[in-house]
Amino acid sequence: MRYGALGASSRLRIAQYVPYLQRAGLQTTLRGFLSDTYLKALYSGKSRVIASAAAYLRAFGAASAARRHDILWIEKEYLPWIPYWLERRAIGSTPYILDFDDAWSQRYEQSRYLLVRLMLGNKFRNLLRGATLTITANENLYKWAQSQGANPVLMLPTVVDLDHYTPCPAPSGIFTIGWIGTPLTAAYLSLIAEPLRRLAAEAPLKLLIIGAPDANIQGVTCENMPWSAATESALIGQCHVGIMPLPDDDWANGKSGYKLIQYMAMQRPAVASPIGANNQIIVHGQTGYLAQTPEDWLIYLRALRDNQALAEAFGAAARARVEQNYCLKVTAPILINKIRTIMSNTGGHRA
Repeated sequence: MRYGALGASSRLRIAQYVPYLQRAGLQTTLRGFLSDTYLKALYSGKSRVIASAAAYLRAFGAASAARRHDILWIEKEYLPWIPYWLERRAIGSTPYILDFDDAWSQRYEQSRYLLVRLMLGNKFRNLLRGATLTITANENLYKWAQSQGANPVLMLPTVVDLDHYTPCPAPSGIFTIGWIGTPLTAAYLSLIAEPLRRLAAEAPLKLLIIGAPDANIQGVTCENMPWSAATESALIGQCHVGIMPLPDDDWANGKSGYKLIQYMAMQRPAVASPIGANNQIIVHGQTGYLAQTPEDWLIYLRALRDNQALAEAFGAAARARVEQNYCLKVTAPILINKIRTIMSNTGGHRA
Protein backbone atom coordinates (compact mmCIF):
# COMPACT_ATOMS: atom_id res chain seq x y z
CA MET A 1 0.00 0.00 0.00
CA ARG A 2 1.10 3.58 -0.42
CA TYR A 3 0.25 4.57 3.17
CA GLY A 4 -0.45 3.11 6.58
CA ALA A 5 -3.80 3.04 8.37
CA LEU A 6 -4.12 6.84 8.37
CA GLY A 7 -4.12 6.99 4.57
CA ALA A 8 -7.73 6.80 3.38
CA SER A 9 -6.89 5.36 -0.03
CA SER A 10 -4.78 2.53 1.42
CA ARG A 11 -7.27 1.79 4.17
CA LEU A 12 -10.27 1.71 1.86
CA ARG A 13 -8.87 0.43 -1.42
CA ILE A 14 -6.88 -2.46 0.09
CA ALA A 15 -6.78 -2.92 3.87
CA GLN A 16 -10.51 -3.22 4.44
CA TYR A 17 -10.64 -6.16 2.01
CA VAL A 18 -8.14 -8.23 4.00
CA PRO A 19 -10.72 -10.02 6.21
CA TYR A 20 -12.68 -11.02 3.12
CA LEU A 21 -9.54 -12.25 1.35
CA GLN A 22 -8.47 -14.28 4.36
CA ARG A 23 -11.91 -15.85 4.76
CA ALA A 24 -11.63 -16.85 1.10
CA GLY A 25 -8.37 -18.66 1.87
CA LEU A 26 -6.04 -16.02 0.41
CA GLN A 27 -3.07 -15.40 2.69
CA THR A 28 -2.41 -11.67 2.72
CA THR A 29 0.46 -9.48 3.91
CA LEU A 30 0.07 -5.70 4.14
CA ARG A 31 3.08 -3.46 3.63
CA GLY A 32 2.71 0.34 3.71
CA PHE A 33 5.36 2.43 1.97
CA LEU A 34 4.75 5.82 3.65
CA SER A 35 4.03 5.73 7.37
CA ASP A 36 1.39 7.57 9.37
CA THR A 37 4.22 9.85 10.54
CA TYR A 38 4.58 11.03 6.95
CA LEU A 39 0.86 11.81 6.62
CA LYS A 40 0.73 13.65 9.95
CA ALA A 41 3.60 15.83 8.77
CA LEU A 42 1.89 16.39 5.41
CA TYR A 43 -1.43 17.44 6.94
CA SER A 44 0.23 19.73 9.49
CA GLY A 45 2.57 21.37 6.97
CA LYS A 46 5.72 20.06 8.66
CA SER A 47 8.82 18.61 7.01
CA ARG A 48 8.45 15.11 5.55
CA VAL A 49 12.13 14.55 4.80
CA ILE A 50 12.86 12.15 7.66
CA ALA A 51 9.65 10.16 7.15
CA SER A 52 10.31 9.93 3.41
CA ALA A 53 13.89 8.77 3.92
CA ALA A 54 12.70 6.10 6.35
CA ALA A 55 10.20 4.87 3.75
CA TYR A 56 12.90 4.32 1.13
CA LEU A 57 15.14 2.59 3.65
CA ARG A 58 12.31 0.18 4.44
CA ALA A 59 11.81 -0.38 0.74
CA PHE A 60 15.15 -2.17 0.44
CA GLY A 61 13.52 -5.21 2.01
CA ALA A 62 10.42 -4.96 -0.14
CA ALA A 63 11.86 -6.57 -3.26
CA SER A 64 12.74 -9.85 -1.58
CA ALA A 65 9.38 -9.91 0.21
CA ALA A 66 7.59 -9.41 -3.10
CA ARG A 67 9.20 -12.48 -4.60
CA ARG A 68 7.80 -14.65 -1.79
CA HIS A 69 4.23 -13.93 -2.92
CA ASP A 70 2.23 -15.10 -5.89
CA ILE A 71 0.61 -11.72 -6.57
CA LEU A 72 1.41 -8.12 -5.66
CA TRP A 73 -1.44 -5.68 -5.18
CA ILE A 74 0.13 -2.28 -5.76
CA GLU A 75 -1.63 0.93 -4.81
CA LYS A 76 -0.70 3.62 -7.33
CA GLU A 77 2.98 2.68 -7.65
CA TYR A 78 5.50 0.43 -5.95
CA LEU A 79 8.22 3.04 -5.33
CA PRO A 80 7.12 6.70 -5.55
CA TRP A 81 9.34 9.08 -7.52
CA ILE A 82 11.43 6.18 -8.85
CA PRO A 83 11.65 5.68 -12.65
CA TYR A 84 9.68 2.84 -14.18
CA TRP A 85 12.68 0.71 -15.16
CA LEU A 86 13.96 0.65 -11.57
CA GLU A 87 10.51 -0.04 -10.17
CA ARG A 88 9.94 -2.86 -12.66
CA ARG A 89 13.26 -4.38 -11.64
CA ALA A 90 12.20 -4.27 -7.97
CA ILE A 91 8.90 -5.98 -8.81
CA GLY A 92 10.68 -8.67 -10.77
CA SER A 93 8.61 -11.38 -12.43
CA THR A 94 5.87 -11.45 -9.79
CA PRO A 95 2.44 -10.77 -11.39
CA TYR A 96 0.91 -7.59 -10.04
CA ILE A 97 -2.42 -5.81 -9.75
CA LEU A 98 -2.24 -2.03 -10.16
CA ASP A 99 -4.90 -0.12 -8.21
CA PHE A 100 -5.51 3.63 -8.27
CA ASP A 101 -8.34 5.90 -7.16
CA ASP A 102 -7.15 9.29 -8.42
CA ALA A 103 -5.67 10.65 -11.65
CA TRP A 104 -2.26 9.93 -10.15
CA SER A 105 -0.35 9.98 -13.43
CA GLN A 106 -0.91 13.74 -13.58
CA ARG A 107 1.49 14.22 -10.67
CA TYR A 108 4.29 13.30 -13.06
CA GLU A 109 2.85 14.17 -16.46
CA GLN A 110 1.89 17.71 -15.48
CA SER A 111 4.77 18.47 -13.11
CA ARG A 112 6.21 21.95 -13.41
CA TYR A 113 9.67 20.36 -13.44
CA LEU A 114 10.94 19.24 -16.85
CA LEU A 115 13.17 16.55 -15.36
CA VAL A 116 10.20 14.96 -13.56
CA ARG A 117 8.16 14.96 -16.76
CA LEU A 118 11.02 13.41 -18.73
CA MET A 119 11.92 10.71 -16.19
CA LEU A 120 8.48 9.86 -14.80
CA GLY A 121 5.91 11.15 -17.27
CA ASN A 122 5.26 7.69 -18.78
CA LYS A 123 5.64 5.70 -15.57
CA PHE A 124 1.96 4.98 -14.97
CA ARG A 125 1.32 4.07 -18.58
CA ASN A 126 4.12 1.54 -18.44
CA LEU A 127 3.00 0.17 -15.09
CA LEU A 128 -0.58 -0.47 -16.17
CA ARG A 129 0.54 -2.06 -19.44
CA GLY A 130 2.57 -4.56 -17.44
CA ALA A 131 -0.15 -5.28 -14.88
CA THR A 132 -1.97 -8.58 -14.78
CA LEU A 133 -5.03 -6.57 -13.73
CA THR A 134 -5.64 -2.84 -13.43
CA ILE A 135 -8.29 -1.72 -10.93
CA THR A 136 -9.69 1.80 -11.13
CA ALA A 137 -12.09 3.50 -8.75
CA ASN A 138 -14.33 5.26 -11.26
CA GLU A 139 -15.42 5.44 -14.86
CA ASN A 140 -13.10 8.28 -15.90
CA LEU A 141 -10.04 6.41 -14.67
CA TYR A 142 -11.36 3.20 -16.24
CA LYS A 143 -11.61 4.83 -19.66
CA TRP A 144 -8.18 6.40 -19.30
CA ALA A 145 -6.58 3.07 -18.35
CA GLN A 146 -8.17 1.36 -21.33
CA SER A 147 -7.02 4.13 -23.67
CA GLN A 148 -3.44 3.66 -22.43
CA GLY A 149 -3.33 -0.05 -23.19
CA ALA A 150 -4.26 -1.64 -19.85
CA ASN A 151 -5.80 -5.08 -20.22
CA PRO A 152 -7.85 -6.21 -18.41
CA VAL A 153 -9.35 -3.34 -16.39
CA LEU A 154 -11.80 -3.68 -13.50
CA MET A 155 -13.77 -0.71 -12.18
CA LEU A 156 -14.16 -1.16 -8.42
CA PRO A 157 -15.47 1.92 -6.58
CA THR A 158 -14.15 2.92 -3.19
CA VAL A 159 -16.83 1.57 -0.86
CA VAL A 160 -17.91 1.43 2.78
CA ASP A 161 -18.21 -1.40 5.24
CA LEU A 162 -21.89 -1.14 6.14
CA ASP A 163 -21.23 -2.79 9.51
CA HIS A 164 -19.74 0.58 10.52
CA TYR A 165 -22.61 2.69 9.13
CA THR A 166 -25.82 2.31 11.10
CA PRO A 167 -28.38 4.89 9.95
CA CYS A 168 -29.94 7.15 12.55
CA PRO A 169 -32.71 9.76 12.38
CA ALA A 170 -31.70 13.25 11.36
CA PRO A 171 -30.91 15.40 14.39
CA SER A 172 -33.30 17.97 15.77
CA GLY A 173 -32.28 21.59 16.07
CA ILE A 174 -30.09 23.73 13.86
CA PHE A 175 -29.74 22.74 10.21
CA THR A 176 -26.31 21.10 9.93
CA ILE A 177 -24.36 20.60 6.72
CA GLY A 178 -21.55 18.06 6.89
CA TRP A 179 -18.25 17.79 5.05
CA ILE A 180 -15.54 15.16 5.63
CA GLY A 181 -12.03 15.14 4.21
CA THR A 182 -8.45 16.22 4.90
CA PRO A 183 -6.71 19.58 5.38
CA LEU A 184 -5.58 19.32 1.75
CA THR A 185 -9.08 19.00 0.28
CA ALA A 186 -10.78 21.47 2.64
CA ALA A 187 -9.83 24.25 0.21
CA TYR A 188 -12.72 23.10 -2.00
CA LEU A 189 -15.19 24.44 0.57
CA SER A 190 -14.31 27.96 -0.59
CA LEU A 191 -16.08 27.17 -3.88
CA ILE A 192 -19.46 27.37 -2.15
CA ALA A 193 -18.66 29.97 0.52
CA GLU A 194 -21.14 32.51 -0.84
CA PRO A 195 -24.17 30.15 -1.02
CA LEU A 196 -23.40 28.98 2.52
CA ARG A 197 -23.17 32.56 3.75
CA ARG A 198 -26.52 33.38 2.16
CA LEU A 199 -28.14 30.35 3.77
CA ALA A 200 -26.63 31.27 7.15
CA ALA A 201 -28.08 34.77 6.80
CA GLU A 202 -31.58 33.31 6.21
CA ALA A 203 -31.75 30.93 9.18
CA PRO A 204 -29.50 29.28 11.77
CA LEU A 205 -26.97 26.98 10.07
CA LYS A 206 -23.90 25.03 11.13
CA LEU A 207 -21.16 23.59 8.93
CA LEU A 208 -19.64 20.49 10.56
CA ILE A 209 -16.12 20.01 9.17
CA ILE A 210 -14.60 16.59 9.87
CA GLY A 211 -10.87 16.07 9.39
CA ALA A 212 -9.68 19.63 8.73
CA PRO A 213 -9.13 21.42 12.05
CA ASP A 214 -8.31 24.86 10.65
CA ALA A 215 -10.90 25.10 7.87
CA ASN A 216 -13.61 27.74 8.17
CA ILE A 217 -15.85 30.02 6.16
CA GLN A 218 -16.29 33.58 7.30
CA GLY A 219 -19.93 34.35 8.05
CA VAL A 220 -20.82 30.70 8.66
CA THR A 221 -20.82 28.96 12.04
CA CYS A 222 -18.28 26.16 11.67
CA GLU A 223 -17.57 23.27 14.02
CA ASN A 224 -14.32 21.41 13.39
CA MET A 225 -14.03 17.82 14.55
CA PRO A 226 -10.98 15.54 14.26
CA TRP A 227 -11.29 12.52 12.02
CA SER A 228 -11.08 8.99 13.35
CA ALA A 229 -12.28 5.70 11.95
CA ALA A 230 -14.20 5.10 15.17
CA THR A 231 -16.22 8.33 15.04
CA GLU A 232 -16.62 9.31 11.38
CA SER A 233 -19.99 7.66 10.77
CA ALA A 234 -21.47 8.97 14.04
CA LEU A 235 -20.33 12.49 13.17
CA ILE A 236 -21.96 12.24 9.75
CA GLY A 237 -25.11 11.16 11.57
CA GLN A 238 -25.13 14.55 13.32
CA CYS A 239 -25.70 16.24 9.95
CA HIS A 240 -28.83 16.76 7.87
CA VAL A 241 -27.04 16.75 4.51
CA GLY A 242 -23.52 16.08 3.23
CA ILE A 243 -21.69 18.12 0.60
CA MET A 244 -18.87 17.64 -1.89
CA PRO A 245 -17.92 20.74 -3.86
CA LEU A 246 -15.22 20.27 -6.52
CA PRO A 247 -13.60 22.41 -9.22
CA ASP A 248 -13.86 21.36 -12.85
CA ASP A 249 -10.25 20.38 -13.48
CA ASP A 250 -8.41 17.23 -14.55
CA TRP A 251 -7.49 16.17 -11.02
CA ALA A 252 -11.00 16.61 -9.60
CA ASN A 253 -12.51 14.73 -12.55
CA GLY A 254 -10.45 11.73 -11.49
CA LYS A 255 -11.73 11.73 -7.90
CA SER A 256 -13.96 8.94 -6.68
CA GLY A 257 -16.68 10.53 -4.55
CA TYR A 258 -16.11 8.42 -1.45
CA LYS A 259 -17.43 11.05 0.96
CA LEU A 260 -20.75 10.97 -0.91
CA ILE A 261 -20.98 7.24 -0.29
CA GLN A 262 -20.32 7.85 3.39
CA TYR A 263 -23.14 10.39 3.63
CA MET A 264 -25.51 8.12 1.75
CA ALA A 265 -24.59 5.10 3.88
CA MET A 266 -25.74 7.09 6.91
CA GLN A 267 -29.04 7.76 5.13
CA ARG A 268 -28.27 11.39 4.41
CA PRO A 269 -28.94 13.18 1.12
CA ALA A 270 -25.90 14.66 -0.59
CA VAL A 271 -25.30 17.75 -2.69
CA ALA A 272 -22.22 17.73 -4.91
CA SER A 273 -20.60 19.30 -7.92
CA PRO A 274 -21.33 17.33 -11.13
CA ILE A 275 -17.67 16.34 -11.47
CA GLY A 276 -16.15 12.90 -12.07
CA ALA A 277 -17.66 9.97 -10.19
CA ASN A 278 -20.16 12.26 -8.45
CA ASN A 279 -22.29 11.99 -11.58
CA GLN A 280 -22.58 8.22 -11.18
CA ILE A 281 -22.94 8.06 -7.39
CA ILE A 282 -25.74 10.59 -6.96
CA VAL A 283 -29.04 10.05 -8.73
CA HIS A 284 -30.09 13.66 -9.20
CA GLY A 285 -33.47 14.36 -7.66
CA GLN A 286 -33.64 10.94 -5.96
CA THR A 287 -30.68 10.48 -3.62
CA GLY A 288 -29.44 14.07 -3.66
CA TYR A 289 -28.61 16.89 -6.02
CA LEU A 290 -25.85 17.80 -8.47
CA ALA A 291 -25.23 21.53 -8.18
CA GLN A 292 -23.57 23.28 -11.13
CA THR A 293 -23.77 26.94 -10.10
CA PRO A 294 -23.73 28.87 -6.81
CA GLU A 295 -27.46 29.42 -7.28
CA ASP A 296 -27.96 25.66 -7.63
CA TRP A 297 -26.19 25.09 -4.32
CA LEU A 298 -28.42 27.65 -2.66
CA ILE A 299 -31.64 26.23 -4.10
CA TYR A 300 -30.86 22.58 -3.36
CA LEU A 301 -29.57 23.07 0.17
CA ARG A 302 -32.52 25.31 0.94
CA ALA A 303 -34.92 22.64 -0.37
CA LEU A 304 -33.41 19.99 1.90
CA ARG A 305 -33.45 22.38 4.84
CA ASP A 306 -37.09 23.36 4.40
CA ASN A 307 -38.62 20.03 3.43
CA GLN A 308 -37.94 17.32 5.99
CA ALA A 309 -40.03 14.74 4.15
CA LEU A 310 -38.00 15.30 0.98
CA ALA A 311 -34.72 14.97 2.86
CA GLU A 312 -35.88 11.74 4.50
CA ALA A 313 -37.01 10.25 1.18
CA PHE A 314 -33.69 11.14 -0.44
CA GLY A 315 -31.82 9.68 2.52
CA ALA A 316 -33.68 6.36 2.36
CA ALA A 317 -33.03 6.10 -1.39
CA ALA A 318 -29.39 6.99 -0.83
CA ARG A 319 -28.90 4.22 1.71
CA ALA A 320 -30.55 1.71 -0.61
CA ARG A 321 -28.23 2.76 -3.44
CA VAL A 322 -25.18 2.16 -1.26
CA GLU A 323 -26.48 -1.26 -0.23
CA GLN A 324 -26.92 -2.20 -3.88
CA ASN A 325 -23.73 -0.75 -5.34
CA TYR A 326 -21.21 0.76 -2.92
CA CYS A 327 -20.47 -1.63 -0.05
CA LEU A 328 -17.96 -4.39 0.65
CA LYS A 329 -20.59 -7.12 0.49
CA VAL A 330 -21.07 -6.22 -3.18
CA THR A 331 -17.47 -5.52 -4.25
CA ALA A 332 -15.48 -8.08 -2.21
CA PRO A 333 -16.84 -11.15 -4.08
CA ILE A 334 -16.00 -9.47 -7.39
CA LEU A 335 -12.45 -8.79 -6.27
CA ILE A 336 -11.93 -12.28 -4.84
CA ASN A 337 -13.17 -13.87 -8.07
CA LYS A 338 -10.70 -11.78 -10.09
CA ILE A 339 -7.78 -12.69 -7.84
CA ARG A 340 -8.65 -16.37 -7.97
CA THR A 341 -8.75 -16.17 -11.76
CA ILE A 342 -5.30 -14.57 -11.82
CA MET A 343 -3.91 -17.23 -9.51
CA SER A 344 -5.42 -19.98 -11.62
CA ASN A 345 -3.90 -18.51 -14.77
CA THR A 346 -0.46 -17.97 -13.22
CA GLY A 347 -0.24 -21.12 -11.12
CA GLY A 348 -0.14 -19.20 -7.84
CA HIS A 349 -0.80 -20.99 -4.58
CA ARG A 350 0.44 -18.90 -1.62
CA ALA A 351 -1.36 -15.54 -1.60
